[in-house]
Amino acid sequence: MELRLKHHINEIITLTDDELNEIFTFFSKKKYKKHQYIVQEGDLKAYEHFILKGIVKSSYTDNEGKEHIMQLAAENWWFSDTNAFNNGTVTTMNIDCLENTETLFISYENKEALCEKFRKMEYFFRKKYTTGNIALHKRVLSLLSNDAAERYSQFLNQYPLIHQRVPKALVAAYLGVSRETLSRLSPKI
Repeated sequence: MELRLKHHINEIITLTDDELNEIFTFFSKKKYKKHQYIVQEGDLKAYEHFILKGIVKSSYTDNEGKEHIMQLAAENWWFSDTNAFNNGTVTTMNIDCLENTETLFISYENKEALCEKFRKMEYFFRKKYTTGNIALHKRVLSLLSNDAAERYSQFLNQYPLIHQRVPKALVAAYLGVSRETLSRLSPKI
């Protein structure tokens, strides 16, 4: 399974097998069952995860109890409660498994030590954060300016494999539409 992370890293930087083997020592591996929480709001410690297998949902529950889906992530994706991970604050996100899931995860301290030892990894993580921030920016702009049909079409084009693996009710929530609206859009697109 570490091969998946090796290929993922090698898309951005080049490392020797010895370097990669040492890099893997900074990570831990864990398996989670479907519907199991990886992160729950109020957790005191956050980790950054790389998905080897499975799919997860990151969400935030507002003061009225409404769940807002921030991210759906599958194999080769990174996820975390970013604020809690980087600032050492209590988590505000809930991240749970939509399938049996396996991740490699790293603590903030280990990530700092890893980047100190391997400057190429610092570059790798900067590129990944930049890509993630651009995707989030596009998503927010889409939610603000596109109608439901345009958002759904973008979702299908951008994430065809996730669409097939996630219940339609969650896709609707991710897009900010009702399940009924999504059902009306499905045959048109």
